[in-house]
Amino acid sequence: MNEFHSSDALHEGKAPAFYLKEEHHPEGSTMLGFWLYLMSDCLIFAVLFATHAVLGRNYAAGPSPADLFDLPLIALNTSMLLFSSITYGFAMLEMEKGRLRATLAWMAVTALFGIVFVGLELYEFAHLIHEGAGPQRSAFLSSFFTLVGTHGLHVSSGIIWMFVLMAQVAKHGLIAENKRRLMCLSMFWHFLDVVWIGVFSFVYLMGVLR
Repeated sequence: MNEFHSSDALHEGKAPAFYLKEEHHPEGSTMLGFWLYLMSDCLIFAVLFATHAVLGRNYAAGPSPADLFDLPLIALNTSMLLFSSITYGFAMLEMEKGRLRATLAWMAVTALFGIVFVGLELYEFAHLIHEGAGPQRSAFLSSFFTLVGTHGLHVSSGIIWMFVLMAQVAKHGLIAENKRRLMCLSMFWHFLDVVWIGVFSFVYLMGVLR
């Protein structure tokens, strides 16, 4: 914020001077704002879950979940995201201890698990489309691709965010601002983990058991 000290300048017989005052965002306001963002994301996924609940049995004489889903592959994919949540927890523990290299190492492992998760999800989508079970085939598949795809986009965004933070931490260290950003990413990543548990249980398991 710019402030103008005219009285000092007049007393000293000098021209008026400006100076820039640096502003800092309080940590509490940042975390509150991010919680509000997560709540808005909860609403998005709640709508997508509700839509799938309504449309999940409209197969249009096409394949059902039992015909399409490869549960062992989905279980493997789920384990990738669960492991990534654990490794990010290790990264946060190392951050609290001030260990820069260990923090970066665990973040890299987390990003690797996330990349494998997204890769397996893309493989599943490609396989379904190749089998003629694309999103346009039935209302069930439309809601499925929308829900799972939205979650996959969130995970992809989290991976990009993680690499950006790794670069910032490597350059500036574990300063207060970077710790706050790492905390926000931690909440986001664990939130995606919880959402995926809902997807795995509600979409895949219940879909096959119907």
